[in-house]
Amino acid sequence: MVSRTQIAYEQLRNELLACQFEPGQRLGIIDLCEHMNVSQGAVREALSRLTSEGLVEAEAQRGFRVPPVSASDLWNLTTARAEIDCLCLRRSIIVGDLDWESHIVAAFHRLDNTPEYHNSDPSKFNTAFAAAHDQFQEALISACDNPWLFRIRNTLYAQAKRYRGLSESSKHEICKEFKTLLNACLNRDSNTAEKLLSEHMLNRAKTLMKHLPAAAETAA
Repeated sequence: MVSRTQIAYEQLRNELLACQFEPGQRLGIIDLCEHMNVSQGAVREALSRLTSEGLVEAEAQRGFRVPPVSASDLWNLTTARAEIDCLCLRRSIIVGDLDWESHIVAAFHRLDNTPEYHNSDPSKFNTAFAAAHDQFQEALISACDNPWLFRIRNTLYAQAKRYRGLSESSKHEICKEFKTLLNACLNRDSNTAEKLLSEHMLNRAKTLMKHLPAAAETAA
């Protein structure tokens, strides 16, 4: 049976990643207890776990708050992500087998055939496309045999997801560049593949920085 603490942790984590709290917002324990219908102990434990993940900040004698965001922090985060993802990609290219190749081909096919905007409303971004985008990048590194790299990667990914939720979506023609990246992986050309993946992530960060809301421009 799932504990109330685990339920509180998962709910609060999902809400933080979905940007249902403003950057810098105070997280009052009593308010969270009422919001999630759990005890103070469950909320404190959830906040403690989220603090260790960097999704919540603890301030001495001031409680907890949502971490602030800034363009400079996003850039530092992305350069770190690019380094780690490229290490994971290199290992995948080295040790990946036919199953891995089939996996990345299938993930690209899903991405290439998922519309970026809703057919019924061309102005509305299709969340299925964003999911397919993430699934392709996850497939690329899925053969990496170093679990520590995955742990670091997942921590950085969570922070990046929070930034994406704060920014406006803008249309990108990424399938062409990802097709080139896919071919580099299938050809076991790790140098080219790493270069393409890093460029994609950094260019995406530059676009996100342009679309951050005004409240997100304040440095932490």
